[in-house]
Amino acid sequence: MLTPTHPSAITKRTLSKAAVIGSGVMGAGIAAHLANAGLTCLLLDIVPAQLTPEEEQAGLSLEHPAVRNRFATRAIAALPKSSTAPLYAPHVAERITPGNIEDHLHLLKQVDWIIEVVTEKLEIKKSIMKQIEAVRTKGTIVSTNTSGISVNAMVEDCNEEFRRHFLGTHFFNPPRHMKLLEIIPGLDTDPEITSFMKEFCEKRLGKGVVIAKDTPNFISNRIGTYGLLVTLREMAENGYSVEEVDAATGPVLGRPKSATFRTLDLVGIDTFIHVAQNVYDSVPDGAERAVFEVPAALQELLTRGWIGEKSGQGFYKKVKGDHGSQILSLSLANMEYSPSAKISSTSIEAAKTVKGARKKIRAFLNTKDRYSELAWNVLKQVLIYSAEKLGEIADSIQDIDHAMKWGFNWELGPFETWDLIGLPASVDRMEAEGLIVPAWVKSWIAAGNNSFYQQKEGDVFQYFKGEYKAVENRPEIISLAALKAQNKIIRSNTGANLIDIGDDVALLEFTSPNNAIGADILVMIQQAAEEVEANYRGLVLANEGRNFCVGANLMLMLMEAQSGDWDEVDDIIRLFQGSMMKLKQLAKPVAAAPHRMTLGGGVEACLPADRIIFSAETYFGLVETGVGLIPAGGGCKELVRMTSDRFSDQQADLQPELNRIFEMIALAKTSSSGHEALKMGYGRSQDRVVMNQDYRIYEAKQAVLELDREGYTPAPAGKARVAGRDGRAVLQLGALDMKQSGYISEHDYLIAKKLAHILAGGDVPAGTLVSEQYLLDLEREAFLSLLGEVKTQQRMQHMLAKGKPLRN
Repeated sequence: MLTPTHPSAITKRTLSKAAVIGSGVMGAGIAAHLANAGLTCLLLDIVPAQLTPEEEQAGLSLEHPAVRNRFATRAIAALPKSSTAPLYAPHVAERITPGNIEDHLHLLKQVDWIIEVVTEKLEIKKSIMKQIEAVRTKGTIVSTNTSGISVNAMVEDCNEEFRRHFLGTHFFNPPRHMKLLEIIPGLDTDPEITSFMKEFCEKRLGKGVVIAKDTPNFISNRIGTYGLLVTLREMAENGYSVEEVDAATGPVLGRPKSATFRTLDLVGIDTFIHVAQNVYDSVPDGAERAVFEVPAALQELLTRGWIGEKSGQGFYKKVKGDHGSQILSLSLANMEYSPSAKISSTSIEAAKTVKGARKKIRAFLNTKDRYSELAWNVLKQVLIYSAEKLGEIADSIQDIDHAMKWGFNWELGPFETWDLIGLPASVDRMEAEGLIVPAWVKSWIAAGNNSFYQQKEGDVFQYFKGEYKAVENRPEIISLAALKAQNKIIRSNTGANLIDIGDDVALLEFTSPNNAIGADILVMIQQAAEEVEANYRGLVLANEGRNFCVGANLMLMLMEAQSGDWDEVDDIIRLFQGSMMKLKQLAKPVAAAPHRMTLGGGVEACLPADRIIFSAETYFGLVETGVGLIPAGGGCKELVRMTSDRFSDQQADLQPELNRIFEMIALAKTSSSGHEALKMGYGRSQDRVVMNQDYRIYEAKQAVLELDREGYTPAPAGKARVAGRDGRAVLQLGALDMKQSGYISEHDYLIAKKLAHILAGGDVPAGTLVSEQYLLDLEREAFLSLLGEVKTQQRMQHMLAKGKPLRN
């Protein structure tokens, strides 16, 4: 192994084998995500002190390997069953090997990265570090997953070579899903190691990395805990209820729906108290220390065992009654629960009338009432605290902003929020209300600066040590928002934009509510095809919405059906199918870059692309049966064609694969990751997964450019070999068995029969070659037929009203 004392050694370094010490929730979750990223991982824990009844019954002794590895083995076995879904797919767990510290510590010699994730006690961590030091190979990177203990204190007894390769890597729980990773270099950490780990964790693990300083609770938990505690104090001083606080500190302030108290319940009140206590015990300043003193109300909840969701109750409690479940909220005045009240006010309603976090925050804070006053009183303290901690917890305001967005799911970080509400005016108000604003902020304003961030000629600058410094330009991160600010929109309508993303590549961005596909998007696809064929090297399909696309515009379809305007519905379906075929037959290469929820029509928009670059977090599936329909934008057709291509031998049996696809669509199955989408058969050999969602647009653009350089020509229209009426009979028989066993309803059976008819290629002999248009016609006929069914319309109404499927 290379000893990374020279930049060239760092460049050649790779991490392929890891070891995680500690198999608790965090340790197992970190091991799972390393396995997701393709690393093999050794998971070690302590040796049990006594046998379980099951082990005694099996005649095992404390010396048996199964007993000695029990903690790690059980942790690995629990991963596929976890409600947090730590694995991209169940088979990923095979990359993790269980062991124990006593028998297998010597195996650390064989790994490239060792992560300590034991209990949060300094002396225990110091002891583990000495044990690692005794066996590791020189040059191996070692990190700790502490949430707040000093990384320097942990290795003060270790040698200098060990300290150069040691740093903090604070993952957030659950490690797969939480974007933030705080890297905390020690005093002696080699800067090249820090740079290498930042790049590796961003690209290979898909994390958003910030560089934090070795201070109590680092960045995100330091500011986030402070904000929650000042919120509790404002609540107590001004008599707000739990529901009122959550109403004023949630989406209207650019924060998650869980706001303050649902967040505390999710995190665990015991965990929060531990984090707050860590700062209280570590900071010397009297005023700051006082803020982190745990409130009596939280201590009372801890004493009662009401520590949140994991105990069944905290600030909220869910109870079942005669008319379903009910949410109760806690009164801190008498520690009693009562039905949770719905909160509304002028300011809250003002925020609801606008879209986007920036507009919501402005509308909310600018409408004066009791709730916007609560939010302001909390916000002003958080902004000042963030400014006070700059230089202490991190050098960069952008790292602080990113930490809060990625770690606490804020829409805007503290300094971005300060810019939004107006820096000079808000500072004047803070001082008029008796607050002390940090001197550096006042000096910055006095020098003629009105914001912490500045955009100039397409570049972004941030405040850094008394001057504007250009934010690092990352070519692998393409920001559509920045491109739109630079007037790079080629064409636009109410549902989509066509954007120039450079190098003569255009990008089609959906912008409708939930990015649902309606006529406006379909028209833009047609226009984009013409524009790209005339003036560009290729097209990317991507957007920066919360989800890529949740499907077609269900409300539009339902309204047309209920009004009986079947010609209009037929026209819409033909337009949808024609638009997808436009993408498929485009004379220039097309790459799709789906992310998160990509359902129904969103899948159908991706399948015609020459390349699909899946984000690792992509939940991909044709789910139309959930609303009583079948895919009609080419989804069935594409899967039939792909099956025919995979089994091109005329003698190959299509039925097993057809059965699998039929079940997948009929049961509206979705992938749990981009990797699983490939495994489910939605991808082809040329498609791939990118771990970091922020890189997906860049990678899709590169795919387009690569195809263009190779001299792209679109694939000719082909035919698909189908299973025909014999294959249809097999599928329909399976559906009949499910109906007779009570697994599906009569209406489900009707849908399944029509789906079987399409996937088998209709009423033709087995092995018949059919055209794509023939399959599209089958889709359209089945869709129109089902849309006219009362039970389908009931399912559509239920989905629109409740957001979940109805089984009728």
